Amino acid sequence: MKSNVWTRLNAPLKIALIFAALGIAMTLVGVARGLVPLNPASIVVALVLSGGSWGVVSWAIATAAVDSEQDTKE
Repeated sequence: MKSNVWTRLNAPLKIALIFAALGIAMTLVGVARGLVPLNPASIVVALVLSGGSWGVVSWAIATAAVDSEQDTKE
């Protein structure tokens, strides 16, 4: 039985993964433009901080929106 992981994720987690990927993409653009030192540790920290912060914040907002919608239905 083949299961697609993406379809099994809930909406807030999907949103968080999309925004985390966007945050990482923006960091990579910054690295390419020379805004981050070309030290591997600096690049990894920049990627983790940007992807993590964008992911966590978007997940929290999406979760609050879903909870709010569920509360108004009850």
